[in-house]
Amino acid sequence: MLAWLLRGFRQRWNGWIAISGIGAAIALLPSLYIFTGIWGKPGENWGHIRDYMLIDYALQSLLLVVCVVALTVAVGVSLAWLTAAYEFPLRRILSFAFILPLAIPPHIAAYTYGDMLSYTGTVQRLLRNGLGLKLNQAYFDVMSMQGAVFIFTMFLFPYVYLMAKSFLERHSASYIENARLLGQHPLYIFVRVVLPISQGAIVGGASLVAFEVLNDYGVSKHFGIQTFTVGIFKTWFGMYDIESAIRLAAMLMSVIVGLFILERLLRRRKRYHAAANRSAPLQRRKLTGFPAVAAVLFGSVVVLASFVIPVAQLTAWAVWTYADVWNDSFPELIGNTLAICLAAVLLIMLIAVIAANALHTWRSGFTLVASKLLSMGYSMPGAVLSIGVLAVFLSLDHSLAGIYEWLGLGAGRLVLSMSIAMLLFAYVVRFLSVGFNAVDAGREKLGTRLSEASRMLGYSMTRTFFKAELPLLRGALLTGAILSFMEVVKELPLTLLLRPFNFNTLSTKAYQYASDEQIHYAALPSLLIIALGIISVSLFHLLGRRGHE
Repeated sequence: MLAWLLRGFRQRWNGWIAISGIGAAIALLPSLYIFTGIWGKPGENWGHIRDYMLIDYALQSLLLVVCVVALTVAVGVSLAWLTAAYEFPLRRILSFAFILPLAIPPHIAAYTYGDMLSYTGTVQRLLRNGLGLKLNQAYFDVMSMQGAVFIFTMFLFPYVYLMAKSFLERHSASYIENARLLGQHPLYIFVRVVLPISQGAIVGGASLVAFEVLNDYGVSKHFGIQTFTVGIFKTWFGMYDIESAIRLAAMLMSVIVGLFILERLLRRRKRYHAAANRSAPLQRRKLTGFPAVAAVLFGSVVVLASFVIPVAQLTAWAVWTYADVWNDSFPELIGNTLAICLAAVLLIMLIAVIAANALHTWRSGFTLVASKLLSMGYSMPGAVLSIGVLAVFLSLDHSLAGIYEWLGLGAGRLVLSMSIAMLLFAYVVRFLSVGFNAVDAGREKLGTRLSEASRMLGYSMTRTFFKAELPLLRGALLTGAILSFMEVVKELPLTLLLRPFNFNTLSTKAYQYASDEQIHYAALPSLLIIALGIISVSLFHLLGRRGHE
């Protein structure tokens, strides 16, 4: 049996599969280091953290995730159902506007709302000086758990909205049309038909929201919420206790792995299949009168709160502070951001293409496991992943110490640690899943007949890919590159922890201004991040529409 397996492995083995396997092994290293760290010697502060802080970290993280997931599902699914099943005024504009909040990093939204609603902020000054109203300060206290839930809900619901809407438009028509023909009430159809058949898509979107909340550092830190990620930062940089930080990271990672397995189980059990291979698209019904007005009002309020108000406030602040913020170093800041993002996207897409090609050419246990390992980085919070990456590069530097000395760089020199190479490696491990899933979906649609025909004509796997498959995968490659770029531009915890000395991006500069209580100065870098995000979201929406048509 073993000999048969080895013979089959040798027959299939080629450069594509080798690179895919090596990439998966390297991507696994940071996770392995964190998991092994839980059995290591505890740091000197671990007793204090365990007795007085661990319960708070766990409870506040759990409360935040549960509340945000519940509300994002409520908002995202209701908007997806509204735009997928009904026709009403402004539907096309609102359908696009609902994905724009993805362009705004939640921590930038938290800075904006926190300052707007403060005693000296725009809202209270307008009420006090313009309308003569003096209201209780508690009504405007957004720097709290409730405020964090509001921020995350308003700026993460598009994950649920996009996945639920895509499923409803493409796969639910037969179920919903049958229920309509039977004369069922729209509310009955939504509760008894739409929610059950959409559970797989909803769970997928909700799990992305949960991972984003657990990954967050900016919102929780700014609002003073003691989550696990905040605890890791405080332990690492406040107490300088890396061993205790690794223990916290290992605990958080265990929870993440549990959520990942639960999400897979829930999605596996909630699959519905249409009777026909090609189902007709869902026919929208026209809303008139009060239902149409209510739909427009609901959608408009969400867009105002999640995009228009924060962007308008940031624009006003940017106009006030432009002369002070735009100095000689600002173009360098933009250049750093674009250069590191484009380099990361290039590496991500290169590895994603190789792994997807290896998986679809030889679908086996080995390639399936390799693809899963390459994709697991997205579920790891940035603070957790950064500890593992730093440990891997420190070990690598210690292993290469002899070579550094021979090259005249000095004994004990850290060359790779805290370098651009380490930051790029962390980005690739964290966001490889985004690029791989896009290419994998493109390969799935392409099928295997083309490559099989090419191989029968005597062409190699590499020649088949470049001559026949690559031109047909351009849309999937562009989608993966756009989504990866958008994620890297917004990333804060990884960049903050692993960037080289004096290396700043737009995201870290906005965080520095906000940390120094100079919220208004953070507006210009924040608006540039949002502008890059809007361009990415618009291109993604355009590609999605073309694919749908």
